[in-house]
Amino acid sequence: MKKVIKISVIIIGIILIPVIGVISYFYVAFNNFSLEDEYQVNENNLAYFNESYNEARYDFKLKSNELSLKYPGTKTFELPVMSNKDTNLTIDFCFIPGSKKADKIIILSSGVHGLEGYVGNAVQLFFMDNYINDEFLENAGIFLIHSVNPYGFKYTRRVTENNVDLNRNSGIDKELYQTKNEGYPKVYDLINPKEKANPGSIANRFFFVKAIKNIVKESMPVLRQAVLQGQYEFPEGMYYGGKDSEPQIQDLIPIIDTICDPYQTVFAIDLHTAYGERGKLHLFPNPVEESVKKRMEIIFEGFQIDWGDSDDFYTYSGDFAGYIGKINNDKVFIPMLFEYGTMDSQTTIGSIKSLHVMILENQGEHYGFKSEGDMKKVKNDFMEMYYPSSEAWKSHIIDETKIIFDKSLKQFSELELK
Repeated sequence: MKKVIKISVIIIGIILIPVIGVISYFYVAFNNFSLEDEYQVNENNLAYFNESYNEARYDFKLKSNELSLKYPGTKTFELPVMSNKDTNLTIDFCFIPGSKKADKIIILSSGVHGLEGYVGNAVQLFFMDNYINDEFLENAGIFLIHSVNPYGFKYTRRVTENNVDLNRNSGIDKELYQTKNEGYPKVYDLINPKEKANPGSIANRFFFVKAIKNIVKESMPVLRQAVLQGQYEFPEGMYYGGKDSEPQIQDLIPIIDTICDPYQTVFAIDLHTAYGERGKLHLFPNPVEESVKKRMEIIFEGFQIDWGDSDDFYTYSGDFAGYIGKINNDKVFIPMLFEYGTMDSQTTIGSIKSLHVMILENQGEHYGFKSEGDMKKVKNDFMEMYYPSSEAWKSHIIDETKIIFDKSLKQFSELELK
């Protein structure tokens, strides 16, 4: 009997030791998650970054006014965004028309996901300083849309005051808001806890266990798609697309339509942060027709485009770039989403950590925080996810932008439609 017990203990130990080892590894990796940036810092690059919505808006308007003095016909204007909390929120615009023979226009938009506007603003300022010139304007006009979601930008949220994700809300057709995300209810309990946010709780420290359980059950691609696709049923939930279009989305229709009217080809770049390999500029289009795909491949020749055919990708509905295309449905339309990676979310740990940061922020906004310290930690983690404080990261993503702009903008300017 003793021998049987001894053998049983040994067998249990053989089983438990690897399990404990794996759990210990994930516990340490998850709760001490950090990424180091070893890129060289260029002080000139850092000059494009601002630390508040008001500063970013001021700099955008300042450069817009400078361009209006240099290029006759430039239009600078703003669209007030209504809010119950703040009467000083605007989407700002700068339109520089191309020459009389120009039949193309590029649209560069930022801040669709509120606080992602910090990086979007920097990229737009960099673009305004370095790529607007007579040669480019000979072939194309330029339209800059600054801070599509000023509430989220100013109050450090991805979403609007109504908890609406504008990159799931941008629709012409009302059918968008009736879309069913069949996978979302399956993960609802995992991603929408209803008590006060407490990142130090046992449940949150071992969040990775619940996440991995779901990954094993459904697979990472299925889980990622269920969460990120967008949903239209749960107003308090993450990636909520709304029951109708947000006011600024409707108000943008006549503006975009009027600006684009003289042009036959529209190239729209929408600027985002967070998803993907840290420090890398990812090209993430939603699925497009083959003819559009070929034009995108010409413009971004030599660069990797993630077409949505890998396990690391996901598709979604109600995206802002696609919305611009629907407004210009009688034109040649070429969309592209620039995504500046921050959290290595293509890895298991990075993906789980990103999801957890999102959950805690949304939870805190709806149900409060257990303590002041918990609130500061969650908000700091959330900001780091979308706007890293690392100067090396900031400098590097401007370098990444320069590489891709230098080639792609020239390719677009010279693009001939056949």
